[in-house]
Amino acid sequence: MSLTVHTEQRGDVVVVAVAGELDMATAPQLQDQITDLLDKGRNRLVFDLADVSFCDSTGLSVFVRAKNSCDEAGGVVRLAAPQRGVLRILEVSGLVEVLHTYPTVDEAVAGEPTPASS
Repeated sequence: MSLTVHTEQRGDVVVVAVAGELDMATAPQLQDQITDLLDKGRNRLVFDLADVSFCDSTGLSVFVRAKNSCDEAGGVVRLAAPQRGVLRILEVSGLVEVLHTYPTVDEAVAGEPTPASS
């Protein structure tokens, strides 16, 4: 399965909608999109993961690198609406809190204090 990436500006936040499988073969595509956004000064990113059916460690590393880059630029990275399997990977890896994961895109854009896991 391929990966599709679409972006939408919402105020000062860019929502990056990702769909498909995020793995070693497709992660560079997402990384290129993130690099392009950062090069344009966009450092407040919300990744909409509602349509991501699979994410491996390569995909997780893309999000960690995005967070580190955005942190350095005074921005923020949030993950939104991961499917159960992807949320489980985030929980097991310990990244669900580090990457500020939210149950919905709207909550992630608003920066609501309640993360997806409890």
